[in-house]
Amino acid sequence: MAYALTQKVLVDNIMPRNGAQRMVREAALVVAGIAVLALAAHIKVPMFPVPVTMTTFAVLTLGAAYGPRRGLITILGYLGVGALGFDVFAGSAAEASGLTYMMGSTGGYLVGYALAALTLGTFARAGWDRSMGRMAVAMLVGNVVLYIPGVIWLGQLYGWDQPILAWGVTPFLLGDALKLALAALAVPAVWRLIGRD
Repeated sequence: MAYALTQKVLVDNIMPRNGAQRMVREAALVVAGIAVLALAAHIKVPMFPVPVTMTTFAVLTLGAAYGPRRGLITILGYLGVGALGFDVFAGSAAEASGLTYMMGSTGGYLVGYALAALTLGTFARAGWDRSMGRMAVAMLVGNVVLYIPGVIWLGQLYGWDQPILAWGVTPFLLGDALKLALAALAVPAVWRLIGRD
């Protein structure tokens, strides 16, 4: 089956196609997405070697469910709320808040959130969110896209002579693999529940 970038994403099945009601629901989806991201940032799952949050799971899953445009707007809204100093990031209250936190070691990953949501949304528009195998591949690509600016940011911030991968990638691989598997199961399962359109 050939896919074009015109497939519906999950939330398209609950949205009216036009009119004022659609705009209200679009705004509600963005606000709900920001709330989900803020909540996910504060859910800590104890794992070895470091506890993981559910933020990347939320970013990638929202990207797939919302599509590229709506997903990107939601992530940018989330980053905007964080930039204003609200405690929406993992650890932001403990270390710093607002732009100070965003310019620290996490900054590159925050940029990666936007790129990853855009990537997953594009895969979803191509229909890759309908099967577990394709969704797993899309999630893997989204994770890589998320890590690239994070690693570059750390390298620029601390110097490339430091163990950047050991700091910013390897401690999170196991947790991200589990989150990837969960999302690869969850999104196609929701499609099966609501019926493919």
